[in-house]
Amino acid sequence: MAGKLIAIEGLDGSGKETQTKLLCEALSSRKIVFQKISFPDYESPSSSLVKMYLNGDFGNQPGDVNAYAASSFYAVDRFASYRRYWKKAYDRGDLIIADRYTTSNLVFQLPKVEKEKWGEFLKWLEDYEYEKLGLPKPNLTFYLEMPEEVSEQLLNERYHGDESQKDIHEKDCSFQHACRESAAFAAQTLQWQIIHCVENGRLRTPEEIHREMTQKIDKEFSAYAIV
Repeated sequence: MAGKLIAIEGLDGSGKETQTKLLCEALSSRKIVFQKISFPDYESPSSSLVKMYLNGDFGNQPGDVNAYAASSFYAVDRFASYRRYWKKAYDRGDLIIADRYTTSNLVFQLPKVEKEKWGEFLKWLEDYEYEKLGLPKPNLTFYLEMPEEVSEQLLNERYHGDESQKDIHEKDCSFQHACRESAAFAAQTLQWQIIHCVENGRLRTPEEIHREMTQKIDKEFSAYAIV
């Protein structure tokens, strides 16, 4: 019996790592069998092209590498991770928690495609990764919706204001703006679960966001009840 896959998405600085950590802690406390994965897998040689791309080796602007080529860099990294590290767990029915997944290619590569072709690219990507490469399709995707100005502030705090530490995606404010629009399109089209990280002008605490996520997971997967 195939497992279940939950993907956590969001723009840079939206708190994906924090929410993944809180979710994994909740699962562990309830003795639910799961495996955490994260992309890109910077510890693996399979991410070499991703690192070169983000470091600006192929051009200093995100658009210097077209959406199809850049998507392939990330897809190959996921394929290697799947076959080497978590396919057995997934095949035996375990729960997989992904900090970013195929869904990230929609968020960060769609802006490079003409808007009238966004639907076409979405279909191409899903066919490429889920059908041709054979990667599992997420059962549930969370999108952490964070206002751009808040994401930018959190990124600056992460790097202590050192712009040199940012990759070509993080440095480009106009690109981040475009990615927010593409993420909204993908979330609506594919029916992702949208978690608003700011309410009434107030940044919600990580615990508040976590509680909303676990409630939605419990509703979707009663067998994995974690609330």
